[in-house]
Amino acid sequence: MKRLLGLIVLICNISFAQSGQPYQIYNAKGKKVTYKKMIRTLAKQDVVLFGEFHNNSLGHWLQLKVTEDLGSKRQLVLGAEMFEADNQVGVSNYVSGKIDESKFKEDVRLWNNYVTDYKPLIEYAKANQLNFVATNVPRRYASIVFKQGVEALDTLSLVDKSWIAPLPFPYDSELPGYKKMMSMFDDKDHANDNFPKAQAIKDATMGYFISQNLLDSKLFVHYNGSFHSDYFDGIYWYINKYSPGKRINTITMVESDNVGDFENDNLDRANFIIVIDTNILKSF
Repeated sequence: MKRLLGLIVLICNISFAQSGQPYQIYNAKGKKVTYKKMIRTLAKQDVVLFGEFHNNSLGHWLQLKVTEDLGSKRQLVLGAEMFEADNQVGVSNYVSGKIDESKFKEDVRLWNNYVTDYKPLIEYAKANQLNFVATNVPRRYASIVFKQGVEALDTLSLVDKSWIAPLPFPYDSELPGYKKMMSMFDDKDHANDNFPKAQAIKDATMGYFISQNLLDSKLFVHYNGSFHSDYFDGIYWYINKYSPGKRINTITMVESDNVGDFENDNLDRANFIIVIDTNILKSF
């Protein structure tokens, strides 16, 4: 009976490995890569940009797992798009133990999926006494750019400007991500060029605050929507502007009905492309 049960377990495991695999990692050229090899490579970098789907539960689990494994090899600094720069004091006070969770929730604007998706990362930083950088521009300033243009930022106070990448910030309308955003307008005569600029002020601010918190001995792991770093664009481009010569690797997520089949559209999307089964539970 034990031998039969063992055979059943073995058959089930083989079947799962062949047809029930929840994700597969590939490199930029579409070659399969092991998780261990990815971690070894990431541990040698100065910055890791972990591009996510905000509602992918497996992706969020992988973020924590990757962070833990990198933390076993390097000293880390963490940062995230999900926390805005003017909330840095509240974030720092919580991870350093100066305030409790109820005060943290009062002081920091948290995303609706914070508890399920980002709290584990904050708690990891707190447990290990790591700096956690609130890198994103306050949303209200991106809204100003969209509605009034970049020039409207010049009217802000010095305090307000301290939560934004230094003005004027670099901007290249020919970057693929921004060109793609402009292509979304059906009527080219009414295309709003403030639309990609509102995205760029986010990318620039995240790139700037990552650069400001780089330490030679530590690896900066940053969590952001994949569109902020896909194709070595966005945040990646800005880090190279603010801190040239840094070793940066990117991770991105894509979803597929067949994780074992790499689609050519994903070539050169990131250093590591994690193809996740489409049926994985969404957190919202």
